[in-house]
Amino acid sequence: MRRFKRHAIDTPEPPPLRLAEFLPYRISVAAESVSRAFAARYEAEFGLSIPEWRVMAVLGEGAPLSTQAVIAATEMDRVKVSRAVIRLADKGLVARAPHPEDQRAQVLSLAPRGEALYRRIVPRAHGLQAELAEALTPQEIAALGGMLEKLRRRASRLLGEDGGAG
Repeated sequence: MRRFKRHAIDTPEPPPLRLAEFLPYRISVAAESVSRAFAARYEAEFGLSIPEWRVMAVLGEGAPLSTQAVIAATEMDRVKVSRAVIRLADKGLVARAPHPEDQRAQVLSLAPRGEALYRRIVPRAHGLQAELAEALTPQEIAALGGMLEKLRRRASRLLGEDGGAG
């Protein structure tokens, strides 16, 4: 392949990308660090992966839910949710039933063992959140929440999804 030299009349080259200053990278690294910290504790204390905990958390907030509703609420892909549901059902933590209006779909809820585990995990989750939040003031936490929501909506719009107003 032949390369051509740039001439002074060409568009100037953009500055190099400094990954440590690149917003998408910084958000991803922060999210991954937080997720790993939580995952280590959930796995060690409760034998749950992060996807499994997310499914349980959504079902604990308001079950029964369709698999599609769990996918939407957790913002995880179908395969990840499906695998988490299978593992949770195998552990006796989640109950699956046919959807009353669509026999191809399932309705999910916490099984009695899942409800008991959920009640044990929730205080620990609040504690982990409080430990993490110690790095920020209440005003910073509120501002961060608003900024994260703005970025989520903007990213959804960039993807052509309905990200809501704002």
